[in-house]
Amino acid sequence: MNQVAKKKETAVAVIDNSVFEGDAHDGMDNISAEDVALPFLKVLSQLSPECESVEGAKAGMIYNTVSGQVFDGTSGLKVVPCHYERKYIEWAPRGQGSGAPVAVHPATSDIMTKTFRKPGESKDYLDNGNYVETSAQHYVLVLDNEGNATPALIVMKATQLKKSRKWNSMMMTLKLNGANGPFTPPSYSHVYRLTTSKESNDKGSWYGWEVERVGPVENAMVYASAKGFALSVKQGEVNVKHDQDEGAKAASNIPF
Repeated sequence: MNQVAKKKETAVAVIDNSVFEGDAHDGMDNISAEDVALPFLKVLSQLSPECESVEGAKAGMIYNTVSGQVFDGTSGLKVVPCHYERKYIEWAPRGQGSGAPVAVHPATSDIMTKTFRKPGESKDYLDNGNYVETSAQHYVLVLDNEGNATPALIVMKATQLKKSRKWNSMMMTLKLNGANGPFTPPSYSHVYRLTTSKESNDKGSWYGWEVERVGPVENAMVYASAKGFALSVKQGEVNVKHDQDEGAKAASNIPF
């Protein structure tokens, strides 16, 4: 009997989700966009440090910079594109500065008219010694096999700018029939699969993006989340923190 009594006394109460729901968002009152990291999705190269530090990571895989997940480049992953914008990112020479961009110039800026290229190089320099990258930024929701959707950012630049333009063209030329005739649906109306493939030029080889349209969004909750994420980006509520890792690629001899 004593043994039974002791077991009852040490029994642990089970907490279900209703308890957590009653305290939803508690403890996160002061967390703003400045305090949250938006994941980047990037294609790993042979020289990416993640290939040595992340288990299972290999060149050609897709890496999530926040979760640390790697995705096979051949099977890829599904995303819903929510918003697009072009930026001109100004970097200090490699090894100088804080590791953050010197400035992020909007698409309306004339900064590129002030740049020049050194013989044999593809970087765009300013007279102050900094260089500027054209950055095509695709804000997406990443879909997993359970139907969950998480926000992320895909930055395409250099050789990948043509992939960005192709993706934008796919969205712009898509037409659906409505009550008033054909119309262009929002970017977040359709799901796309992102994979990677090996590319090369006279400077070397690397892995780049491939984009394929899958079909319309069928989950109403995913659609609402995508629409809300798009609105948040437009209103400036999503904070993007670029780092020197991006600038390092352009500062090296790697042709991407």
